[in-house]
Amino acid sequence: MVTWFAGLFYLPRLFVYHAQCEDQPGKERFKIMERKLYYGIMTPGAVLTVVFGVWLWLGYGFTGSWLYAKLALVLLLIFYHYYCGKFVTAFKNDVNRHGHVFYRWFNEFPVLVLFAVVILVVVKPDLVQVISNIWLDHNATIQ
Repeated sequence: MVTWFAGLFYLPRLFVYHAQCEDQPGKERFKIMERKLYYGIMTPGAVLTVVFGVWLWLGYGFTGSWLYAKLALVLLLIFYHYYCGKFVTAFKNDVNRHGHVFYRWFNEFPVLVLFAVVILVVVKPDLVQVISNIWLDHNATIQ
């Protein structure tokens, strides 16, 4: 998991620098770095994270609404990972359409997801109960 997240944090940072790069040798260097990071480190890290996560889930039988929320966030990260691959391909083919500011904002998403996942795993809130309490309090206020 650490390997995958390291890549999720670093690859968009490479996109920032690549989008700012003006010289051709620098652009080619970034293409190599992005390809190696995505295919050589991030993707194997993602696969191993999912495999070992499923193994832990099936082995220990974790349950609860917090787990479903965490799994939804992991699915979002898998989509984010796939989307990073689209950007790697766009840079490889010299058809990048975004500037460095876009990639700076894009880089923040996995940080927010990581915070949410850590909170869910540590606190293990009963989200159904939390949402129903909020709903009941909201309806009581209206009446």
